[in-house]
Amino acid sequence: MNKNDLVSAVADSAGMSKADAAKAVDGVFDAISGALSGGGEVRVVGFGTFSVANRKATTGRNPRTGEAIQIPASKQPKFKAGKGLKEAVN
Repeated sequence: MNKNDLVSAVADSAGMSKADAAKAVDGVFDAISGALSGGGEVRVVGFGTFSVANRKATTGRNPRTGEAIQIPASKQPKFKAGKGLKEAVN
């Protein structure tokens, strides 16, 4: 399922136009992105939790040359599925 499929599914289930559903889906994505960029987390009960994980700097190797390279510290988005989503999948 891609974003257009998601917008169509939301429009059908909510009984709204695709344009309104697209605004709603974009609004949800923007809200989650904004909360994560601010260092917070987003908990959706029964679905899951979006959070930010800090990765420390490490030393890696270039696979072609074997040369050691520094990989800088970074922040990575993380998702942990909730009980309801796990049950729906299984």
